[in-house]
Amino acid sequence: MSLVSALAIYFIIWWMVLFAILPIGVVTQEEAGEVTPGTESSAPGRPQLLKKALLTTLVAGVLFAGIYWLRVHSGLTLDDLPFKPPSAR
Repeated sequence: MSLVSALAIYFIIWWMVLFAILPIGVVTQEEAGEVTPGTESSAPGRPQLLKKALLTTLVAGVLFAGIYWLRVHSGLTLDDLPFKPPSAR
């Protein structure tokens, strides 16, 4: 796996994990009772983006390490996965 391929795969994993982690622990302004004028009441009060970015980096790193190990050290390829054979017409 080349460095560019590894970075591209990590980038994709990072964004997928970010979108999975973003809604965790969100408290809306309405739930907190402090709606800022000019914003939606459903907007997050404190989104804690730095904390979520660090957690995303950690989880994505673990997932990438697992994928890297499967790809490089175990010798598994896509040819090893069972696919449904194409149906005959």
